[in-house]
Amino acid sequence: MTLGPLEYLVVGFTGNRFDGSIASEIEKVVANKTIRLVDVVFVAKDANGDALILELDNKDDPRFASFAGLLGDRMGLLTPEDLEQVAEELPVDTAGLVMLFE
Repeated sequence: MTLGPLEYLVVGFTGNRFDGSIASEIEKVVANKTIRLVDVVFVAKDANGDALILELDNKDDPRFASFAGLLGDRMGLLTPEDLEQVAEELPVDTAGLVMLFE
């Protein structure tokens, strides 16, 4: 299987108001083959500036349940260093959905 070119996008959610509802919109562009998701990771920074990085395969968190059908091609190519860089750049009290796609 060939891979690429790859791009990434960080969708921000001010006030850490991520609820997972964006999954239905992402599903539309995946279903019509506009993009193929290669990796999806949740990053958040609280009001104190502390960062949290979570893979979306965390089945225990209801915010991520709507992503289950989108993770079939997930390859986990985003490195810890990539994600730490995103976390550093996030404003405080903001969440980000990091998507690596083809």
